[in-house]
Amino acid sequence: MKLSTATLFVIPALIWGSTFFVIKFQLGTVDTTWSVSYRFILAGIILLVYSRFKKLNLQFSRSEHFRILLQGMLLFGFNYWFVYMAEQVLVSALVAITFSSIIFLNILFGKIFLKRVAEKKVYIGAVMGTAGTFILFYQELTGIELNDLPVFHLTVCFSSVVIASLGNIMSAHNQATKLPVIQTNAFGMLYGGLVIGLIALLTGVDISFDPGFSYLSSLIYLAVFGSIIAFGSYLTLIGNIGADKAGYVLIIIPVIAVALSAIFEEYYLGWQVFMGMILILGGNVLVLAKKLPGKI
Repeated sequence: MKLSTATLFVIPALIWGSTFFVIKFQLGTVDTTWSVSYRFILAGIILLVYSRFKKLNLQFSRSEHFRILLQGMLLFGFNYWFVYMAEQVLVSALVAITFSSIIFLNILFGKIFLKRVAEKKVYIGAVMGTAGTFILFYQELTGIELNDLPVFHLTVCFSSVVIASLGNIMSAHNQATKLPVIQTNAFGMLYGGLVIGLIALLTGVDISFDPGFSYLSSLIYLAVFGSIIAFGSYLTLIGNIGADKAGYVLIIIPVIAVALSAIFEEYYLGWQVFMGMILILGGNVLVLAKKLPGKI
């Protein structure tokens, strides 16, 4: 069944907006490196079993596997490893604002590697989205002293955004060369999870696992919904409309997270929050609109 652009956009936005709460159950006993590894190894195995059950083609050449490996390491490996490392120190506001730069990076890397020129409305929408993210988290930012900014972790966070953007471009390239999303994700997630597990072993991180209900249930949710379904939709969206426009999914995620927090955690929605949401949603409508009103 072929899903519409709107559906492919909404699915990862809603799921990833909810993973902010689910990831909390992954923190504690198990080192985050292993949690990332478990998540994507489990997701890769599930997708491979599904592909075999549906009799999808799983035969790829060495060069194709190499490109799948690159996508896996970028999107399902180093990207998550770095952002988990950064989130241990940085407040969510700084992480969200840093990730808002992914649209500009997708535009830049799309032009460099795919020779794709973004439409003017994408630039306008990107500026609106970034500005909206700043305003959305204005209250959190006012309590941060410039001298106290953790430069190393900010660098790690921005590096994760660069890696994620390159992973987006790699997926667009793989789809352009007719590699199927489901099977590519199956091997890519497995490769990414195994690479991060190997790094954990090489860096001396103790192997640990939490058999408790909270950890297991959150792990399954992140593997099935946060990885298989969300990435399947998001990467298909990239193949359909380009990484520049699809990247807006990552900017709207904080809006979903804040809305859920207001519902379940009594988060106060001040005028800055509403203004930020309006800018982000307005940029979203602009980016996904088929035509711009007037001459632009």
